[in-house]
Amino acid sequence: MSNTQKNIVPSSTVTRDLRELDVETDNIYESIVIMGRRANQIASNVKEELHSKLAEFATSNDNLEEIFENREQIEISKHYERMPKPSLIAIDEFLNDKVYFRNPSKEQK
Repeated sequence: MSNTQKNIVPSSTVTRDLRELDVETDNIYESIVIMGRRANQIASNVKEELHSKLAEFATSNDNLEEIFENREQIEISKHYERMPKPSLIAIDEFLNDKVYFRNPSKEQK
């Protein structure tokens, strides 16, 4: 997901119309499961990305002063803290038809 798409997603809670959430699946619970799984994927990807960026700053002999004075590391952490939560991104993707999903039990009928 590009940074421009992330900036469109609100970073605070938004009241949603439940009738919008089950349009694609005809089942609110199925929609919530899909969005939850997508949120887990997003969270995992963001966590992996953050750890890889912060790993660049890791040294074997960190002392307390070096940890508090590393401005680049602080800026990276602040950037990730300002990002919208994975659940908000997943809801936005679901409502804008950006999530691929399928239900094998429905396909067999």
